[in-house]
Amino acid sequence: MNLADFSMRNRTTTMVHAMVLFGAGIVSFNGLARLADPEFTIKEALVITPYPGATASEVEQEVSDKIEQAVQQLSQLKEVESKSDRGLSTVTVRIKDKYDKAALPQVWDELRRKVGDVQSKLPPGAGPSIVNDDYGDVFGVFVAIYGDEYSYAELKEYVKFLRRELLLVPDVSKIEFWGDRTEAVYVEPNRDRMSQLGIHPQKIVDGLRDKNIVSDSGRIHVGPAFIAVEPTGTFTSVREFEDLLLSGVNESGKGQIYLRDVADVRRDYVSPPTRVLRYDGHPAIGLGISTVSGGNVVTMGAAVEKRIRELQTRTPLGIQFGVISLQSDAVTAAIDSFLVSLVEAVVIVVIVLLAFMGLRSGLIIGFILALTICGTFIFMGPWDVALERISLGALIIALGMLVDNAIVVVDGVLVRTKNGQDASEAAKEVVAQTSMPLLGATAVAIMAFGAIGLSQDATGEFCRSLFRVVFISLGLSWITAVTITPLLCIMFLKPSKPAPGGQAGQGSDEYSGALYSAYRRFLALAIRFRYITVLVVLGMFAVSLWGFQYVDKTFFPNSTRAQFMLDVWLPQGTHIDHTMAVATDVEKHLQNLDGTTHISTLGGAGGLRFLLTYAPEKVNSAYLQFLIDVDDYTKIDGLIDKAEHELPQLFPDTEVYGRKFILGPGAGGKIQIRISGPNKETLRVLASETMDILQADGGAKAIRTAWRDQ
Repeated sequence: MNLADFSMRNRTTTMVHAMVLFGAGIVSFNGLARLADPEFTIKEALVITPYPGATASEVEQEVSDKIEQAVQQLSQLKEVESKSDRGLSTVTVRIKDKYDKAALPQVWDELRRKVGDVQSKLPPGAGPSIVNDDYGDVFGVFVAIYGDEYSYAELKEYVKFLRRELLLVPDVSKIEFWGDRTEAVYVEPNRDRMSQLGIHPQKIVDGLRDKNIVSDSGRIHVGPAFIAVEPTGTFTSVREFEDLLLSGVNESGKGQIYLRDVADVRRDYVSPPTRVLRYDGHPAIGLGISTVSGGNVVTMGAAVEKRIRELQTRTPLGIQFGVISLQSDAVTAAIDSFLVSLVEAVVIVVIVLLAFMGLRSGLIIGFILALTICGTFIFMGPWDVALERISLGALIIALGMLVDNAIVVVDGVLVRTKNGQDASEAAKEVVAQTSMPLLGATAVAIMAFGAIGLSQDATGEFCRSLFRVVFISLGLSWITAVTITPLLCIMFLKPSKPAPGGQAGQGSDEYSGALYSAYRRFLALAIRFRYITVLVVLGMFAVSLWGFQYVDKTFFPNSTRAQFMLDVWLPQGTHIDHTMAVATDVEKHLQNLDGTTHISTLGGAGGLRFLLTYAPEKVNSAYLQFLIDVDDYTKIDGLIDKAEHELPQLFPDTEVYGRKFILGPGAGGKIQIRISGPNKETLRVLASETMDILQADGGAKAIRTAWRDQ
């Protein structure tokens, strides 16, 4: 069936469908989810097992090895990696690439069963193990809440109140804290006093255990009422701890004494803290908010900001908010930038068409291009494609191909009508001759991106929307080219009048213009001196190969985000208090650098995953990360060079490494080498030799091992 003939016989239906496609595309565009980067699955989970008091070697042999053996029973396992620190085992479980987002929940359930089965084999005092399969959650809103007049406990109470309120905001999935500190009551026995009185420390333990309990004491039937009995005795203040009576403390087992007489009781924070946050030098608690899967991070961010403003009257005076990362603003800026680029590209294409094909032809192809883009927006939503940098970039990449089908049809009709042929007959002939070849060419163009769409690794998942958008848009471009385009040609392209002295049905020669004449002469010259032409082409090809060495090679480029990371490592085993003392001095130096606006300091670990491409460092008391906001992203390279040069001189025991955010997966070192073997000392020697080789190269920086200092 000739699709052009069908569309011409049903003109009204065809034009109505075109208008519906255009209008529905605009509506669909406004309803699409908006993200900075496309979603991809972090196929990792952490198994964290505490073993208080154990050395790193004991943790490895008695905990990590057993958990690794249990995890290795998973058929979906790609690799397992363990890190054994003093008192803590962290096992990273990575799943094979072929398991997608839908299959992972079942995999994590099986992982939990395997880890649960091994708990009985762990030594006394170890565990229980915690399986963290939310490791890949992205917290698009990450703010620091601080107030110098408030303690951590007071800040935490406000942050808990804020979490309760913000969880009710539409599209909010999860809210987590970062850098909060847990309070505890410390009871420190006076050993001399207890020795004089002959009191065993176990008496204090027994007294606290027997007093501070919650139990069901039953109910009493009083008349028509059924009253629950609530026993007293739980502690509500430090004073009540101090007033605890210890019984049976003398030799006869009958004496009593207050706890305050034999021990110091105080309320304080659990020490040492594992994570510490400061914002512009102020102690703070981080609040991370994630979006529901498929949600619109822009509308969620706006709703959160609105709710915080509404709660302003319930916010204590002096509490302030510092933005560490607000993805909604970044997404809006990124999408706006890409939309501007898309509009510019469309305008450029239309101008070129108008210049080389004439007003009517250019407008027809421009309209078909806009119609194809609008139609693409309609099908992006059902295929789980959001508005993000990859999908919008795909439209820009495909733009040149989107007009090819329409150009072939319009040009064919244009040539025939200028030769005097009826537009309807010309359209039918052109579509009949070119529809299948154009379909084949479109299929070839789509399959060129097929490797990306079918890839199962993180890069393929990240770029999958590229293939899907190209598939939708090119497919629509062929459909519109063989249906709507011929109809528009009939409506707007009119047959030319016969040339002077010519016969009816014969128009002017389309290829008689000055441009075609010049091209004809150039082509004849190239054919005449064919050997020289071939040599010139080969020479240009050789020059292009030579110049390719000066082109930077990276699959995912750096982001233009006006923020960068500065990692600072102190000697392994450094106490977190000393680490934060160094952080204070580093902050003062960084604040004096030109272009710096805000500094977020994360001590002891990396922050919440506020970007999909951000990989947080695991807990390490010797680790600092500075997230530095700048007024102009073009200054970042200079700031990184300055920090990496100056900080090691000011703080000789530190390793400093600055880096930009990237537009894709692959965080971490650009070169990663794994050396394995049974002998630890040999491994350290080989690692040291490898580091020396990399250092001697001169092009590597921030060279370190996972084991770090011995």
